[in-house]
Amino acid sequence: MTTLLLYIGLIIISTIVVWKSSDLLEGSSQRLATYYKLPAVVQGAIITAIGSSFPELSTTVLSTLLHGEFELGVGAIVGSAIFNILMIPALSGLTSKKLSADRILIYKDAQFYITSVAVLLLTFSLAVIYHPVPNKELVGSMTREIAMVPLLLYVLYIFLQQQETADYQKSKSKDKVENIKAGKEWLKLLGSLILIVGGVEGLVRGALFLGEYLETPSFFWGITVIAAATSIPDAFVSVKMARQGEGIISLANVIGSNIFDLLVAIPVGVLIAGSSEVDFALAVPLMLFLTFATILLFAMLRTKLILSSAESWILLLLYVLFIVWMILETFGGMSLLSESQGG
Repeated sequence: MTTLLLYIGLIIISTIVVWKSSDLLEGSSQRLATYYKLPAVVQGAIITAIGSSFPELSTTVLSTLLHGEFELGVGAIVGSAIFNILMIPALSGLTSKKLSADRILIYKDAQFYITSVAVLLLTFSLAVIYHPVPNKELVGSMTREIAMVPLLLYVLYIFLQQQETADYQKSKSKDKVENIKAGKEWLKLLGSLILIVGGVEGLVRGALFLGEYLETPSFFWGITVIAAATSIPDAFVSVKMARQGEGIISLANVIGSNIFDLLVAIPVGVLIAGSSEVDFALAVPLMLFLTFATILLFAMLRTKLILSSAESWILLLLYVLFIVWMILETFGGMSLLSESQGG
């Protein structure tokens, strides 16, 4: 029991470290974005998104490289994506009373995000079709070559955003730049990245212990505990932006974070490991849930280009139902995912 309490304390402390370090990272990245005259959508969809998604990337890298637990990293990524698309807009909408969007966000960034979900699922399919694991039904080996598919799509995303940045900078070329010391901000950014890696390692160790202590699959702790802990920075950034009336940046941060998580964080784990097994029977229900949540969110946003308080409560309830589903899969009588998890 003493050891259990120590690891629970480690998870709490690590969460705080990740939260505070990510806050420092967000501040530095936003000031650098201002210094280099990046547009609001690019600030939210790339600069802020990559910064706030660094904990998830670290989870995949550390769990795969140090602990040989690729499944834990994938669970954290998928869980974080679901948390981001449901909880963060819900909290932002409830805080600001009315979260605003625009057509560019919905028709450009949102569609690219949905494409990202489809491409990742297609990538899992390629692993099962071309590299099936012997004696395991619907399990394939995701190789480095297959992992390059989503990474190349992210390169296209960066290219599209770069084109928008170039157009924006031309229109802002005569604007005065704030008195920002770029060198100092880069040092802060580097220091925050190091602290985040340390905090995430504490989360990974805590999750692995809980899985072993409670005899449950590490995937469950990745998709719940680590996912929520690493998504806290995204939540605080988006809620803060929503309070300031910057609903577009708030939502762009969510979309950009999920695009980065799905197209970069998961493939990076494969590139490090060389190859990793993908259970298609486990991946499909979760990706379908993520797709449903995404369509629901953007259907709500498109109606009047706002997210109302009532709609925010619906998203919040849907996330609670997702957590209940995961708990029943692991500890209860449901079996949709339990056989795939092996727990």
